[in-house]
Amino acid sequence: MQKIIFINRFFFPDHSATSQILTDLVHKLSMEKSEIHIITSRLMYDKPDASLLPYEEIEDIHVHRCWTSKFGRSGLIGRAIDYLTFYITSFFILLKLTSKDDIVIAKTDPPLISVLAGTVVIIKKAKLVNWLQDLFPEVAKELGISLLSGGLYNVIKNIRNWSLKIADKNIVLGDIMAEKVNSEIESPESTVIIPNWVVGKEMQPVKHEDNLLRFEWGLNNKFVIGYSGNLGRAHDYETILEAAIKLSDYNEICFVFIGGGAGYDALKKEVISRGLGNVYFKPYQSSDMLSQSLSVPDVHLISLEPSLEGLIVPSKFYGIISVGRPIVFLGDTDGEIARYISKYNCGCSSVMGDSVLLAKILLEFKENKAECELRSLNSRKLYEDKFYVGNSINLWQNLLDNLHMAQN
Repeated sequence: MQKIIFINRFFFPDHSATSQILTDLVHKLSMEKSEIHIITSRLMYDKPDASLLPYEEIEDIHVHRCWTSKFGRSGLIGRAIDYLTFYITSFFILLKLTSKDDIVIAKTDPPLISVLAGTVVIIKKAKLVNWLQDLFPEVAKELGISLLSGGLYNVIKNIRNWSLKIADKNIVLGDIMAEKVNSEIESPESTVIIPNWVVGKEMQPVKHEDNLLRFEWGLNNKFVIGYSGNLGRAHDYETILEAAIKLSDYNEICFVFIGGGAGYDALKKEVISRGLGNVYFKPYQSSDMLSQSLSVPDVHLISLEPSLEGLIVPSKFYGIISVGRPIVFLGDTDGEIARYISKYNCGCSSVMGDSVLLAKILLEFKENKAECELRSLNSRKLYEDKFYVGNSINLWQNLLDNLHMAQN
């Protein structure tokens, strides 16, 4: 029986983003003629001391967990050693497990795992699918990691491109990422767009009067501007902070940040030091409360450094449109999210740094309730048209079925 082998550093019961979407996919696929295998680590993203079983079967899915070091995310050197040990041990497991015509699907954690997978695929005469959640080393370079510059950057990029060129398919998240990949490998027939989706049970909009968190957080009579998820190096909080200051005289307007990240912590310090009373901070919410938490805001903010367009797609986007909330996007006004906002009229886009314009946009949403409700409906329509989980699962199913038939 043909095997479909996924390789990613994390898998269930881990709750990191790449783990959750992989776990969700394999449980939704229907594989009557194939076995599904996962090659992963024994670690958990936020618990480096965890030690999961080396092998187990989870609902007919074969999970192979290889040994790695356990330095975690606290230091760059320790993280590099964790990566290196995963490369070595997972290579030998993949080499032993893979047979002719099997399908090996490599995600992007750790970076360049596609190179390892590509090597095994050539040796074993199997098929390679790269599932790109981001483009490395471009992301690292744009985030200012000094080690990845000059000649080393070009070497790594060329090695990465080799793994893309030999692949049967390269799965990307959106149009701009597809454009960037195609510019590197010049084989558009191998590039397939399959968007990510909201993991877990399908989310639905929750009306304000039914929203438990709005009651609990004392926001019943507020116009809430929300930011949900990671606020990190790829995102802008300075423009949002300045807009919050400009709108601080409006007692009925508040900003709520739900999540974490380096920017989240830095923003919290700024808000405290400036004595702002219109900005609130809440921790990440459990998966069973996501419909509630994402429905708390009247409008959601998303930001992405323009230089990262096409290299990543903010995962918070999928959750926001699933609950039908308007989006104000800060970044490249011709970027992936900005294009969808324009096409579906489900929000507004603005450049980073213009806090005056951002405050004006947010105030207009607050003052024009009918327009806000219209864009809420349009946001949910965008989700149903383009990003409903069933659509992406069907695309995956068709891709795997076609690869299976191609071998016969």
